[in-house]
Amino acid sequence: MIYRSRRSLAVIAAALTTALLGLTPSVSTGSAEAVEADTDTAFAPQLVTVDTPTRADKQLLQTLGLDLTEHAGHDYIEVVLHTGSDAAVLKESGLTYDVRIGNLLEREARNNRANAAYAAATLQSPLPSGRDSYRTLPDYNDDMRQLANIRPNIAKVFDLPHPSLDGKAVHGIEIGANVRAPEDGRPVFLLMGLHHAREWPSGELAMEFAYDLVKNYGQDARITGLLDKARVLIVPVVNVDGFDLSRTDGGLVDLREVDDGGTVSILGTPGNAYKRKNCRVVDGQDTPDGTCRAFSATSPGGFGIGIDPNRNYGGFWGGPGASATFADPTYRGAGPFSEPETQNIRELISSRQVTTMISNHTFSNLVLRPNGVHPDTIGPDGNPVGNPPDEEGMRALGAEMTAANGYRNIHGWELYDTTGTTEDWSYNATGGFGFTFEIGPDEFHPPFPQVIDEYLGAGEYAGKGNREAYLDALENAVDTATHSVIRGSAPKGATLRLRKQFATPTWESSFTDTLNTTMQVGDNGRFTWHINQSTRPVVQEKLVEITEDKPVRSETYQGGPTTIGQHVDHPFTITETGIDVLQVDLDWPTPDDLDLEVYKKNADGSLTQVGSSGNFVGEKERAEIAAPATGDYVLRVINFASTSPTYDLTATLFDSTVVSSEEVPGLIENWTLTCEKGGQVLQQVPVIIDRGEQAKIDLSTCINRARNLR
Repeated sequence: MIYRSRRSLAVIAAALTTALLGLTPSVSTGSAEAVEADTDTAFAPQLVTVDTPTRADKQLLQTLGLDLTEHAGHDYIEVVLHTGSDAAVLKESGLTYDVRIGNLLEREARNNRANAAYAAATLQSPLPSGRDSYRTLPDYNDDMRQLANIRPNIAKVFDLPHPSLDGKAVHGIEIGANVRAPEDGRPVFLLMGLHHAREWPSGELAMEFAYDLVKNYGQDARITGLLDKARVLIVPVVNVDGFDLSRTDGGLVDLREVDDGGTVSILGTPGNAYKRKNCRVVDGQDTPDGTCRAFSATSPGGFGIGIDPNRNYGGFWGGPGASATFADPTYRGAGPFSEPETQNIRELISSRQVTTMISNHTFSNLVLRPNGVHPDTIGPDGNPVGNPPDEEGMRALGAEMTAANGYRNIHGWELYDTTGTTEDWSYNATGGFGFTFEIGPDEFHPPFPQVIDEYLGAGEYAGKGNREAYLDALENAVDTATHSVIRGSAPKGATLRLRKQFATPTWESSFTDTLNTTMQVGDNGRFTWHINQSTRPVVQEKLVEITEDKPVRSETYQGGPTTIGQHVDHPFTITETGIDVLQVDLDWPTPDDLDLEVYKKNADGSLTQVGSSGNFVGEKERAEIAAPATGDYVLRVINFASTSPTYDLTATLFDSTVVSSEEVPGLIENWTLTCEKGGQVLQQVPVIIDRGEQAKIDLSTCINRARNLR
């Protein structure tokens, strides 16, 4: 079933290729595929919770080509099943699951009715903009222009360099005191939304923060002080093609119900309401402008068409959690930064000193920080990826932000392994802190009043919410303890340029990356430039987890004789939370052969294997389970080939500590600073500076040479 599903998508891709080349495709459909198509047509898309009690289960789920959401925990991942084929693939995998929303079409229809009722009853919402409904793509563009027109001294619209595959322009808004003046060395905070098309609240909250800043500059002392010190870049819609399809199709769903609640007709198709990716149809080929909708209609929910922008960034591109299969929802693209959406954000970050960045997504009530893969994952250099060198600082900022919005503060890999994500590239390439917000508890685009609660806070978080979390992040962006500062004197009006070129590692090789940022010296000839550290985190000394010598708890069992082929089960219970490792050792006195299996007991009494060890004759057995959940376990000793099978079985719980790896020493890198006047480079100096450091730069040579230009 897995292969048949993928073959049918391959047929679609081939047909699209011939369409792009102006050919007439010839496709023969057999009766089996016709039956499958009928099944898929009758199937209503569902949201299901898949049980993944082990890391192996998560890895298995990521290989099935299904549409994984960002809603996950230590023992589950929620998945969208778009078709009957998807449901069959999941069943055949052996993974168990529960249906959480049995019909996403009906859910969409109910949300639409709730939104219409709220808008009809509301003159102005509590949001900074007063909006009472989700924006469309033209709404976003109109709002950014309106803010820039109302307060041109603190807001301006900018265009990103690459139009979308469907020919749409991508816009952002820059906010800050005297915003239209040349770059003056202030730190930059970047806030983004809608990498994934169906995640409508991610753009709404970004846009509301823009309204908040523009309206309250000069009125709110905190916001005024921050905008005097920083520039804020907001790109509310990164994936304009995908969002435009999702939003317009989602607004059409209207399941009319008769008095007894039965559905009598579907007046609007869900179409691309739950589309995730962009509008790439064939790798390396553009499509005629305005044709994305027609191509997306060939794939259920539009999810089989396109590249996942949040797997297409260059950092560790092509590694775990990013698919190499086009039809997969997490398809990474033909190469790092192959897509206009990621090219836009890459060039934006590479041309500005972004000291803190947030990429908004939905859903899960999470704040995620680098890295995207488990620290013990062996990376492309043959060493463990480890923890980021700024783990302590990013964890602390994450805790501050989650104290405001009530979300969980975790690493990206604690959701599931991912590579090619926004913050993994931006942080490792620039050193600027990067986070992903997963907004909302339980669905991609909930009724609009929930969006209001997410921004302003509700319940115990009322008056805080993500508004406060964004302000915390903006304060971090201007905090000199979390980035670097260079100062000095230079010719009035001179351009200062910081440049660095390097090889960014992917999971397969590397590519050339360039950071190139500028500022202009003011009339007084003095400059202060807030910048990121000179040495990239990806080449700094790695931090790895080392299991502590002293265990949290240990329990030993002794076993007696069994016959070959039999096994003995020993119960073991974990009550402690936050344990890093469960280590189970099996030892015996003779050079025979015993094997070991470890199971987690489920609520219904069934067993799920979480570890095993089956070494060669005479080799003792050990199984290690990372981050074991609390609950009951079964430790199974199997007599594979032992004639005198007595043994000692020991289960031990360990915590771990993070230390620097002596095997992976770090590098030291420098910025190259040039002082330019009249189009000429008058001085060039290397700048080596760490996070939290401030340095005075001697540009006297530039000053003297500038005098000779007069």
